[in-house]
Amino acid sequence: MRSDQGLRTGEMTRTADDDTDAEAMKTSAIILLFVGLMIAMFMFSLNQTVLATALPTIVGELDGVDQMLWVSTAFMLASTIMMPIYGKVGDLFGRKPLFMFAICCFLAGSVFALIANDMSMLIFGRVLQGIGGGGMMILSQSIIASVVPARERGKYMGIMGSAFAVSSVAGPLIGGWLTEGPGWRWAFAINFPLGIIALIAAAIFLKVPKHSSARRPKIDVGGMALVSVVTSCIVLVSAWGGHDYDWGSWQINGLIVIGALAIAGFILVELNVSEPVIPMYLFKNRDFLLCTVAGLFIGVGMFGVLSYMPTYLQMVHGIDATVAGLMMVPMMGTMLISSTLIGFVVSRTGKYKKYPLIGVLIIAASLVLLSQLRAESSAWETMGCLAMLGLGLGLSMQTLVLVVQNAFPVAMVGTATASNNYFRQVGATLGMAFIGSVFTQRLLDNIKDGMGELAKAAPSHQLPEVSATGLTPQVVSEMPEPLHTLIITSYNDALVPLYLWVAPLVVLGFIFLCFLPNTALAQTLKNEPAKREVVPVAGGSSVSLTGQTTSLTGRTTSLTGQTTLKESTDDGTDIAQRPRDGDSRPAG
Repeated sequence: MRSDQGLRTGEMTRTADDDTDAEAMKTSAIILLFVGLMIAMFMFSLNQTVLATALPTIVGELDGVDQMLWVSTAFMLASTIMMPIYGKVGDLFGRKPLFMFAICCFLAGSVFALIANDMSMLIFGRVLQGIGGGGMMILSQSIIASVVPARERGKYMGIMGSAFAVSSVAGPLIGGWLTEGPGWRWAFAINFPLGIIALIAAAIFLKVPKHSSARRPKIDVGGMALVSVVTSCIVLVSAWGGHDYDWGSWQINGLIVIGALAIAGFILVELNVSEPVIPMYLFKNRDFLLCTVAGLFIGVGMFGVLSYMPTYLQMVHGIDATVAGLMMVPMMGTMLISSTLIGFVVSRTGKYKKYPLIGVLIIAASLVLLSQLRAESSAWETMGCLAMLGLGLGLSMQTLVLVVQNAFPVAMVGTATASNNYFRQVGATLGMAFIGSVFTQRLLDNIKDGMGELAKAAPSHQLPEVSATGLTPQVVSEMPEPLHTLIITSYNDALVPLYLWVAPLVVLGFIFLCFLPNTALAQTLKNEPAKREVVPVAGGSSVSLTGQTTSLTGRTTSLTGQTTLKESTDDGTDIAQRPRDGDSRPAG
């Protein structure tokens, strides 16, 4: 019988013959399953970028430039909060119904965004989309990890990474084309056919066993609530600090205090519940810890660029939304090729450490180069920097997820994947919130200061009124000189220097990855941590342990202190994959 201590450290109480989601599947079945997962992944990643080129027009029409950052940040915040929740609940109760719920929630958010007539409704719709999108992202990765061994999983993860690459550029292209054609609201309408296809694929192709357990697991409601508070405080401090409220104001200081208390409370709760949403023992695993910290730093730089670069291109280069999307194609191309190729190489060789190291360095270099752009810089310079960024992301992103999944058994892969992605998304949300907040404030200040200087230089000349919150690419293109130059220079000077600010964080990620061990990738599914067997006891008796209480000489005997346990050599995993130095859950 499992001990209470085993339960408190997060071991799931399942029957001995429970195979979770790890039954062997035929290749054809896996491919059909993979198609459905790819559609869901594409929907999630598409909606991170589809509004990038449409955003200037949207906020101009809804008169909400000052709330621009929340259109993207609300989506990222909601999806970030939900990721560890989906991962844990999926591990406990099964992933298929949860996956279908996530798609439905995402579509419900698309309805609100589609009919929005003000910024508040649009942002609410984005929140609902994020709640569903977090599950679509995490459960797609968890489901494929539950049916494909880590060694073979590399190529699948590489293709998933390439799907993100395609959507990162297809999103701005589609958003730009729709904005100039039928209208930006169609950027939300296109989710419905994709969502229906994803639901049908999930219903037909997701053949995962039903979960059965000796007892009904307890949901960590307290941990879920506290992780929501912590994430919200982090994002609000980043978004409001120095913009809506001064640094040092009671509002910002209050959020910092609440966030710190919530973190302390969260750690305390997670150490004392049977099924923690983010188990603290995950951080004892060096693979998980290093990949998670590096992923957080990568997320800051990556989404800071993706969220605002298309807007920058439209305003500064005077191009339409579709062309701005096309200028992101080099990033897609390099990310698509590198992610797919590295996935197959990792599957063939089992070696992976050098690829994320090289990738992170390339990301840092691309951020430095982006920070040197000027309003008069050529489009080719910008496209070259974006191509470098895509190459670095392709080499690193999905490989780090694979390393984390390889460190844990199938029963924990959802929790581990979700926790890793949670911290990466925290970084992404921080990047979007920080860069968006500082960029917006710098832009408004630059325009205000520039207008003042123009007025002083030509006091007799009546300048036209400029609404900083109602600027669109079309409005800017029709402005007379010197107002036109003022606006595009203000955009450039407000945004590109911020990329140099976040580049050192990516370098820190490289330093952490230098200590990443090159652990061999498992070639079989790890259904459980290393099984146990009983060594012959004194007196010549021997007993086989199957996970149930064993009776010796006619009476129930506690295994603790009566027998000596050792790891079985027949645990269904690679020898190199057994837990090391507390790398996985403590034995129950």
